[in-house]
Amino acid sequence: MKKTILLFLAIFCLHNIVAQTTYILCGKLIDTKSGKISTEKTILVKENKIIDVKDGYIMPKGGTLIDLRDKVVMPGLIDMHVHIEQEFSARTRIEGYILNEADVAFNSVGFAKTTLLNGFTTVRDLGGTGVNISIRNAINAGKIPGPRVFTAGKSLATTGGHADPTNGSSRNLIGDPGPKEGVVNSIEDAKKAVRQRYKNGADCIKITATGGVLSVAKSGDNPQFTIEEVKVICDTAKDYGMHVAAHAHGDEGMQRAIIGGVKTIEHGTYMSDKTMELMIKHDAYLVPTITAGKEVEEKAKIKGFYPDIVVPKALAVGPQIQGTFAKAYKKGVGIAFGTDAGVFAHGNNGKEFSFMVEAGMPAIEALQSATITNAMLLKMEDEVGQVKKGFLADIIAVNDDPTKNISTMENVVFVMKDGVVFKQ
Repeated sequence: MKKTILLFLAIFCLHNIVAQTTYILCGKLIDTKSGKISTEKTILVKENKIIDVKDGYIMPKGGTLIDLRDKVVMPGLIDMHVHIEQEFSARTRIEGYILNEADVAFNSVGFAKTTLLNGFTTVRDLGGTGVNISIRNAINAGKIPGPRVFTAGKSLATTGGHADPTNGSSRNLIGDPGPKEGVVNSIEDAKKAVRQRYKNGADCIKITATGGVLSVAKSGDNPQFTIEEVKVICDTAKDYGMHVAAHAHGDEGMQRAIIGGVKTIEHGTYMSDKTMELMIKHDAYLVPTITAGKEVEEKAKIKGFYPDIVVPKALAVGPQIQGTFAKAYKKGVGIAFGTDAGVFAHGNNGKEFSFMVEAGMPAIEALQSATITNAMLLKMEDEVGQVKKGFLADIIAVNDDPTKNISTMENVVFVMKDGVVFKQ
């Protein structure tokens, strides 16, 4: 009997410790919904939820105090385009042949942690080998630190297309990959490929609607799916509760993707006014990835960093991508924050904010694109993207007011995800 009572008391005390309220004192707090910045607020967090946001500084009589009175506080950021499995280097192509899945997974652990520690508490992973699904699961299970991951698993391509995994291989290795490997060449292939992604555990679908920069193939912008193929991919994905993202640099491929039903256009480098109008009409969003465009241009100037066939594509995309974003924003196209981290070093995602502001987007709108807009696209608008009662406790802080100094977003000094502090 005595042992039972002691065990009960131990469990009761442990529950009270776990369920303690955390008080976060905020010097400034950004309301991403209204775009306004308030001062002297206290956020109350219990377990993984925000239970209240109060005026003034409330000092706890019990619980935990986090003092951010000299910081600017906001919700955790959402990056809609990362590649959590890799970080591109001059060795990336050879590593595709020599790394085992375990190697990829161990590398991903570091990339995931770095992403989280730089303020990105949620990401959409748009293509890898399938290890990205296991990384998501490991993070969700609390085995490793990292952002909340929504992943496409393996991207879909046509034979020889941007995400054909055998591009650039020898004739002995090139083979004839099909829907299981993410290669589509017909309506039936398209259906099967989407269903295979669902079976594998993907959250969304990524297609490569045009050629790409880093694939070992000549064109970086030619259309690579028919409208009919795109439509059946989008219709099948909808049946399984998934949205579709389309990598696209070339204009014709973008138009086919938008008409076919994709929700986001990734990159959009050579987008015309007509395509911008189509995006507005069909409520599609542009994910700019300006940082990646600038990075590949710089790396293309280093002899031997990329295969020769990649260099002219990289040099062409770099100078174009930021200007296209500026035109699309001014035209009224919806903008969803995304960087293509993995093409450049994970953790540098925050640079995208400066490039967006430099191109004419007000800082508060850039922040909104990385919070409320992306939360809506992920159907998590009632859970993340705001510091609000009832929302998940994804909270970050920076030193300066980003509406006055946007570069402060490159130095996130406090990170809480799901009520757990990862950086302070």
